[in-house]
Amino acid sequence: MFHARFRPFVPAALLGAIAFAAGPSRAGAQGHASLPPSNDAAAARIAASPRHAEWVKVPWGDGRGDSLMAYVVYPVTAREHSPVVVVVHEIFGLTTWVRGVADQVAADGFIAIAPDLNSRVRGGPSTTELPRDSSVRIIANVPVADRVAGVTAAARYATSLASAERRYAVIGFCWGGSTVWSYAVNGGIAGYSGGVAYYGTPYLADGAPAADSLRKIDKPVMLLNGSLDPRIGAAMPVIEAQMKALGKDYLGRNYEGAVHGFMRAQDDPARPERNPGQERANLAASMDAWPRTVAFLKKQTGIQ
Repeated sequence: MFHARFRPFVPAALLGAIAFAAGPSRAGAQGHASLPPSNDAAAARIAASPRHAEWVKVPWGDGRGDSLMAYVVYPVTAREHSPVVVVVHEIFGLTTWVRGVADQVAADGFIAIAPDLNSRVRGGPSTTELPRDSSVRIIANVPVADRVAGVTAAARYATSLASAERRYAVIGFCWGGSTVWSYAVNGGIAGYSGGVAYYGTPYLADGAPAADSLRKIDKPVMLLNGSLDPRIGAAMPVIEAQMKALGKDYLGRNYEGAVHGFMRAQDDPARPERNPGQERANLAASMDAWPRTVAFLKKQTGIQ
């Protein structure tokens, strides 16, 4: 079900206290408990994390013999086996912020793996974070086939770990959100259970997705967007109508007043000028979207 201009209920007093208690800058803070870190809080969150994380090289598995780099974070849990969540990065590549999201996914009980889908176009696997402009430039050369192959490679690696369940879901942001849709259309491998796309759509032609592509989706998909991204907002009712007509399991939310990239932004000071209303809207969207995401992931992967 799609709700246009969805306004989450978060008490104003709570939002005001959270959003501005730290003053004009939250640099060095670890961000808000039970949410992924914001952009400004990501490095501190990773540095303070009690969870084990590691870089791994993973074979692409598409017959070309090369590898991609991925960042894996393990949950602290009494369970013998945990399901897997593949975290797909934005157009900016595998950044510190995306690794912070992976850490939160692990905090919520999953083995998180964030693959660098730029690995091939950047010349090979590397743990060095690309500058934003470099990633934006080269990521245009990553074809959909490589996006799908990279997510599959990450899922295959992580679900083969001794501590893993053979079930996985995919979440992604921006470019990664679109990748979630491409992956859902292509169907994944055994154990794939659904995806959450943050501010990313299926391929659109004249503002609408191709029904023939959406027809191939056989697992639940959720789309979460900020209403200040008008392109995606305009497409959401069309996506909703097509998914409903095809009998697909789909939920869309378009958060009132939130920007594209609200989960990264949260209540970080807006730049170049503070915008308290927008900062509150971004945080409110995040506070509704992340629990929805975790509930979706747990339901789809069987965590009780």
